[in-house]
Amino acid sequence: MKAIEESQIAIIVFSKDYASSWWCLEEAARIMDCKKERALMVFPLFYKVEPREVRTPRERYREAMIKHESKFGKDSKEVKRWEKALFDAGNLSGWHLKDGDESELIQKIVTEISTHLNRTLLHVAMHPVGIDSRVDKLKSMLNLQSNDDVLMVGLWGQGGIGKTTLAKAIYNDIFNQFGNSCFLKNVREVSKDCKDLVNLQEQLLFEILALKERLVVPNVDRGINLIQERICHKKVLLILDDVNDLRQLHALVGEGKWFRNGSRIIVTTRDSHLLTYLGIDQDHVYEVKELDDSDAHELFNKHAFPTHQNFKIRMDLVDSVLNYAKGLPLALEVLGSFLRGRREYEWESALDDISTTPTKGINDPKVQEIFLHVACFFKGWNSEYVKKVLNSCDLKAVIGLQILMERSLIRIEDENILMHDLIQLMGMDIVNQESDDLESRSRLWLYDDVVEVLSSDMGNCAVKAIVLEPPEPTEICVNPETFTKMRRLKLLILRNVHSTFQGPICLPNELSWFRWDGGAPSILEFSSSRKKLVGLDMSNCRISVMPNQLKGFQNLKYMKFSHCESLVSMPDLSCTPNLEELDLYHCKKLVETHESIAYHDKLQVLNLVGCFELSAFPKVLRSKNLRRLQLSHCTKFERFPDIPYKLEALKELYLERTPIKGLPASIENLVSLKKLDVYDCKNLEHLPPSIYKLQNLESLRVNCSPNLIGFPKYKDSVDPCMKTGLSNLHWLNLSECNLSQLDFLENLSCSPFLISLVLSGSKITSLPTSINKRRHLFHLLVENCHQLQEIPKLPPFLHTLRTDNCESLHNYGDLTSIQDFVRRGFSLMRTHAHMCTHINVDYIQDPMMRGWILQ
Repeated sequence: MKAIEESQIAIIVFSKDYASSWWCLEEAARIMDCKKERALMVFPLFYKVEPREVRTPRERYREAMIKHESKFGKDSKEVKRWEKALFDAGNLSGWHLKDGDESELIQKIVTEISTHLNRTLLHVAMHPVGIDSRVDKLKSMLNLQSNDDVLMVGLWGQGGIGKTTLAKAIYNDIFNQFGNSCFLKNVREVSKDCKDLVNLQEQLLFEILALKERLVVPNVDRGINLIQERICHKKVLLILDDVNDLRQLHALVGEGKWFRNGSRIIVTTRDSHLLTYLGIDQDHVYEVKELDDSDAHELFNKHAFPTHQNFKIRMDLVDSVLNYAKGLPLALEVLGSFLRGRREYEWESALDDISTTPTKGINDPKVQEIFLHVACFFKGWNSEYVKKVLNSCDLKAVIGLQILMERSLIRIEDENILMHDLIQLMGMDIVNQESDDLESRSRLWLYDDVVEVLSSDMGNCAVKAIVLEPPEPTEICVNPETFTKMRRLKLLILRNVHSTFQGPICLPNELSWFRWDGGAPSILEFSSSRKKLVGLDMSNCRISVMPNQLKGFQNLKYMKFSHCESLVSMPDLSCTPNLEELDLYHCKKLVETHESIAYHDKLQVLNLVGCFELSAFPKVLRSKNLRRLQLSHCTKFERFPDIPYKLEALKELYLERTPIKGLPASIENLVSLKKLDVYDCKNLEHLPPSIYKLQNLESLRVNCSPNLIGFPKYKDSVDPCMKTGLSNLHWLNLSECNLSQLDFLENLSCSPFLISLVLSGSKITSLPTSINKRRHLFHLLVENCHQLQEIPKLPPFLHTLRTDNCESLHNYGDLTSIQDFVRRGFSLMRTHAHMCTHINVDYIQDPMMRGWILQ
């Protein structure tokens, strides 16, 4: 019964003798109850039985019901309940097998059920505050009990008010009540022209018809006919999110009469006239309003205050933010995220800035600057990178981008900033209209414009930002003093541009972000010691040493020299006290790193991946804020440094394909480490017992390390104060190692929450006998363990077992656990039993199960 209540789909197999079992009837009744209570999807399979025999009931079903009446009483509640369940289930649409091909029907059932299971829930919101009451009100509008007609409902409200969030929540709540459903998001943005409307039509047909491949729709008119022809007989749930044009409605739903009665169509929009045009009366328009004071306060708190925060913020500051947001969910989320973890003086500063900002965010000079930057330069760029650039130019990127999203001027998808072409042209036009004189414009992005300004004898140049990235490699002539004349220049990004001048180039002191990716001159200078540079990126350049002029870079946070294949050394980083990220990816000739890297106070990310010649690295590591250290593919890096005291920031450590032989015992001081990767370390011989003390470690990959013949003894590391070892380890990969013993896994206090254990290609002969008690173990992979002879009883909730090519395997210690494993149905089991030649199955009573194992 518990399985029935927790299922998404139930298939009732009505065989000839089904009704003779009172327990089968009880299950059928519970299934039909669940269908009514929570819209459980139910499909009957009439196996060599006529549906009317089940419904009426007749023949064997009638005989069985007479027997139950004699046992429980003719008027008993049980019998009447069972008869109703048979009647209701017998009237459902399902499958009927008489004398046809069973395998063909099974394949059809699997395909249809898989299609239904693939209809997954939508992510609604990180904190869906106040959503339940709104969903309840909207459900009452939808009148889901009626199948008399097709009902259209509108969600109307301003941008950022939560229309899409509510639409996704109602979709998740009711989609199981419809045989077919589709959520078309961002209709306004996606449907820029007729071609894009065709894409939406194709998506609608693909999802409603549950096709394996998209239908090719040649044009909008043909798409309209296809939708009417193929979907007219289906009861559907369709949500059109962010509609702003009648053409979209014409192409996708007509006037809502294309679908079967009982269908529901929900349209979210900012334009109430569109809903009027569709004939949606006011009783079926849900106006999404601001959150009330209580919900607004709760939503803001969830975003602004982490649970571990140990200091308080004055209530008058909180009230000021709530008053500014005025119940708008998007504003509450943005402001809450922006202020999260900040102290009171930072709140006061932010509120001072907010108080001077007009409610029409685009009229704020700083937000307008961000808008113009995105329009001229950053459409399609990674949002996290753009935030760093904007912040370096003293623009508040988080709040600014959020305001632009509220105004529907940009959107962020898959971490990329997107903007409608017309809005982008509008922004570019604003800059072009600043002046007919190129030198008097604030931004340059076209090659000819940049060349003209750089080659002119500039006087008072007003250019603040240049971003140039031609599609093909392009040469540009830059004189030594060209950029210093641009005294207001804060942002300079050149990609795919090669300098014809090889001497030193001088840069202006106001410059905040400098990136010259490929083709930059090898020497850069600044006109004086007062430097404001925050980001420096000279990837793919021909420099052999980093600039010696780093002494004055007090503001520098981000430094990137990836793919600088001539770079052999790096300078003292103590002269850049605020450096947070250093990227030296694939600097093939880099031999050494400076000692200062080991104790830099602000450094958070250090990327040395692919530095094949790197051999000199500090002997100790003290960088207290370092959170990610990447040394993968450093093929001469032989010794990992000692960690003399606890480092509480480091969470990720990557050492794959390095020649290290082991890790220091002081690895235990990486107390916050979550991911440790020592994959394919051919020389790795041992791991220290102290590794068990990494209580936050979640993932450990040691695979493809052939010299690792043993894992440290668990008892050698036991600390009297430590109840469990590796207490948060979820994923452990020891495949292709030389391990023959797994003693450390016998003790259940070691890695008690292990989810995935990969031992493929190891030399083990058996698995730990206690493995059946690991209740969290979900995946167990032992394929290609050629010496594995025995598998004990399996864990109770194991989902995946792989034993391919285990030719020595001759004993499953408890085959009944294998049967349970297979009977769970959803599990995947690959045994390649043709390689397991000595399994004894004689004692298995179930002939079908015995046949399955033998096969």
